[in-house]
Amino acid sequence: MYQKERIAMILNILKENGYVNVKYLCSEIGYSKATINRDLNLMEKQKLVVRSYGGVELVDNKDISLKFRYHKMKNEKRNISKVAADIVKDGDVIFVCSGSTAEYMMYYLLNKKDITVITNNLSVVTYLSDFSNIKTVCLGGEILESPSMLGGDLCIKNILSYKVDKMFFSTHSINDESGEIGVYDKYNLILSTMVQNSEKIIYMVDHTKINIPYKTVCGTVDDVDIVLSDYKFSKKFKEKFKNTEFMEI
Repeated sequence: MYQKERIAMILNILKENGYVNVKYLCSEIGYSKATINRDLNLMEKQKLVVRSYGGVELVDNKDISLKFRYHKMKNEKRNISKVAADIVKDGDVIFVCSGSTAEYMMYYLLNKKDITVITNNLSVVTYLSDFSNIKTVCLGGEILESPSMLGGDLCIKNILSYKVDKMFFSTHSINDESGEIGVYDKYNLILSTMVQNSEKIIYMVDHTKINIPYKTVCGTVDDVDIVLSDYKFSKKFKEKFKNTEFMEI
């Protein structure tokens, strides 16, 4: 197969998934890691893709499929979610959204006492249900993204039944000038409804989400109490949203 043909295949895979790792490309196309890396290096020079930590995505990014969102920026997501878990106090009732960053929190909640975790993520419910010190509440609804992300009318109706001490959520984009928080449209109503039912709101975002194009806005930095990120927001930006605390990881 010629390089042009491989590049065309890579572009088609990225258009379908948004982001993939090199291992996946090797298995799908049937070429070695060295060959695929050469192709990706050329594509990066042509400004077709952006590479990071063993993965690659289109310059003009689209929605990234769930199975690959888990693999993107894993270390950064773990670091952010670990700090987020430290904010949780014994006895808290918290909401953990279905975002891949927020999901990492569940591993750092195990030493908490008498907390309640409310979520629309079946993976979080399944994992935490084995620990007697944590009460887990599944919001139910329809599958928005297989295998574990829930939403729909029933999920929204159930959200209205709960008030939480702290809400932890992540999205796919934030604008570092306007402060707008971009979200996949299917999760917008879930997050905006829970914001209204939360005492404290914590937003988690890694540096790869900065200024990614978005169609739907679920709010701005003004709507959250704490921003947790490995990105260093400018002094001007922080002054603009002076009522929000910025915790840099």
